[in-house]
Amino acid sequence: MRVLAIETSCDETAAAVVEDGSRVLSSVVSSQTDIHSTFGGVVPEIASRAHLELLGPVVNEAMARAATGPEGLCAVAATVGPGLVGSLLVGVSAAKAYAWSWGLPFIGVNHMEGHLHAAFLEDPSLCLPTVVLLVSGGHTMLICMQAPGAPFDGDRAGSAVATSQVEYRLLGQTLDDAAGEAFDKVARFLGLGYPGGPAIEREARDGRPDAIAFPRGLATEGYDFSFSGLKTSVIRYMQANPGAPLPDVAASFQEAVVDVLVAKTKKAAAEVTAKAICIGGGVAANAALRERVGQLCDEYGYTAFIPSRAMCTDNAAMIGAAACYRLRLDGPSPLDTAVDPNLRLQFV
Repeated sequence: MRVLAIETSCDETAAAVVEDGSRVLSSVVSSQTDIHSTFGGVVPEIASRAHLELLGPVVNEAMARAATGPEGLCAVAATVGPGLVGSLLVGVSAAKAYAWSWGLPFIGVNHMEGHLHAAFLEDPSLCLPTVVLLVSGGHTMLICMQAPGAPFDGDRAGSAVATSQVEYRLLGQTLDDAAGEAFDKVARFLGLGYPGGPAIEREARDGRPDAIAFPRGLATEGYDFSFSGLKTSVIRYMQANPGAPLPDVAASFQEAVVDVLVAKTKKAAAEVTAKAICIGGGVAANAALRERVGQLCDEYGYTAFIPSRAMCTDNAAMIGAAACYRLRLDGPSPLDTAVDPNLRLQFV
């Protein structure tokens, strides 16, 4: 089963060819970071116009790298949400056009489900139940991936690839700013540039993570997250201490975010008797978070699924993996499927 997948939910123009939901034959990503860095964030109108210019060449390159033509494909997929409505429309319209002209099924994919299935691309041995920490610019979620109807005791653990269906159970999510959004806002305030995650991480390398005792929002309360108070605390600290070393501020802020993310992941994994812990989303590329999650898994015996950095950021390969799963489970999507900028995952 070979699927051409397209991802244009935000500011990455991406296309990939994925086979059987687990083998990446090609993955091409054209970043718009340089275009938007001048503005300190993504400008929706500019993003959609850039997708229009870049998508055709990106698809052609993905097909060429996979050494396949339309006759070698089983379907064409695209992200239908969540995301920026203009950006989504470019990718979905193109995917439907390819599917119609080549006589292939179209598959609409939830961007968040793509992140959940990214782990299958690099390790098909993923076992259930798995706790997934999904952290990006727009979302921060703790999700349990489990077999249908499975209790939280792990009795029905098994290979996720061999399982005909996977259920998603939402354990917790952000109540305000997502982790990636907090990184962007703090980096912008500190004058470190865009995107904020890599900028904070670079600055933090020369700083002390224990230099400033920033708050850990909701650290001991359930599984929900809150980062707006932390962001405000950084701003107020800098206003009171304008000469504070930026590396110490960045390192202390990053440590506060990672502390909360790891603590809640640890608690969730214990409660659901998880076999594995997986991270995904753009913030999952952060070195400090990757190291701490790896240490958590080593200490408590969980299998760690930490995707390569290329699979953490937005890409079409993960959309292709989710599309193969959806095609087997639900069949094709209608060609009149609409984009939904606020699309949500279906939780049990």
